[in-house]
Amino acid sequence: MRYLGIDYGQKRTGLAICDGAETIASPLKVLTGRRSELFAGIAEIVKRENIEAIVLGLPLNMDGTAGPQVKCVQDFAEGIKEHVDVSIHFQDERLSSFDAEGKLSGAELTRKKKKARLDAVAAAFILQSFLDEKHGR
Repeated sequence: MRYLGIDYGQKRTGLAICDGAETIASPLKVLTGRRSELFAGIAEIVKRENIEAIVLGLPLNMDGTAGPQVKCVQDFAEGIKEHVDVSIHFQDERLSSFDAEGKLSGAELTRKKKKARLDAVAAAFILQSFLDEKHGR
């Protein structure tokens, strides 16, 4: 099954994709713009990449409770459902940005380029966590 991982943010939204064997998640791209532009971009990727389901990062607090951004992500998921006909799964995204920053820390990129890629790498961590849990890894 092909999954699209999404790290939704107010300014940037990171996207990642997995292989058909559901083994590895890879950063895809970062989208910016209004919600309508995000939905259109996601719909285009779902169609082009034959995505069968979406994994959306859920910003829980460190104690596992719903943070203030959870409602925004849930509303975003409802908007996605109006544009694509695939199932949406939520995945705890705690520490995904921290892990992504660690992964990029050794890369020889400018700060601007790191920032531009950070959300896609975070989306890959979210998607990989989902895949690992799904397959008991």
